[in-house]
Amino acid sequence: MKRAIGIFDSGVGGLTVYQAIRNTFPNEDIIYFGDTARVPYGPKSPNTIIDYSLQNARFLLQQGIKILIVACNTSSAVAIPALQNLSDIPVIGVIEPGAEQSVKVTKCKRIGVIGTEGTIRSGAYPSAIRKLLPEAFVVSSACPLFVPLVEEGWQEHPVAEVIAEEYLKEMKEQNIDTLVLGCTHYPLLSNIIQQVMGEEVTLVDSAMAVAEYLSCYLSAENDGQKGRDSFYVSDNENKFAEIAERILQHNIGNLTRVRLYESWFKD
Repeated sequence: MKRAIGIFDSGVGGLTVYQAIRNTFPNEDIIYFGDTARVPYGPKSPNTIIDYSLQNARFLLQQGIKILIVACNTSSAVAIPALQNLSDIPVIGVIEPGAEQSVKVTKCKRIGVIGTEGTIRSGAYPSAIRKLLPEAFVVSSACPLFVPLVEEGWQEHPVAEVIAEEYLKEMKEQNIDTLVLGCTHYPLLSNIIQQVMGEEVTLVDSAMAVAEYLSCYLSAENDGQKGRDSFYVSDNENKFAEIAERILQHNIGNLTRVRLYESWFKD
């Protein structure tokens, strides 16, 4: 039986990771879970984030996945060790691939990171970057309003530019040449972020970095058999479908709401 790639996120932002993986691996089956009942994860405590992440992973493991992709930057920042203890399948977060890509593209070794409060508070990106490039100067900033802007479909709205200018003002003063978009929602604001930061700053899309990183585990060869997609959420199916259509530019099928507490006892 063909085993799928499992992806979880706190909501819809991880669809940017799903899309990058789907484009890179057209033959693979993918199961996506968005924890829309408990989004956002960013302001929550590390213990709560770990608990939620373990519950999400258990659900996907019950579907017989072969690789677990933690598309949520906040979960990737604090829950990867706990998730790796659940199973012997590979567990891939977004932090390491994003850090690796930023080190590859930076020329002056001055790197910025933007993300949710939880991701920035964890210090996971600066730590991962400095492991690869000890002399790197890394500056981080939380941009919590970027997520609701995306979920409202306001990526091109004038208010998005005003908020981006405010959030990125100090980042621009640091003379960075690389900016890591440390939240899966943020690539959807890349046009405005690029405009504010200037063309001389390279944006690192963690979704694309994950897809590239996944090539270490999977072949991207196309055998002509299109992979199947299954989407699950913990709440608000209609809202998820609406936002997903804006992100992916097509309708999603096979969307199901699940109650995680019911699945815990099926192991």
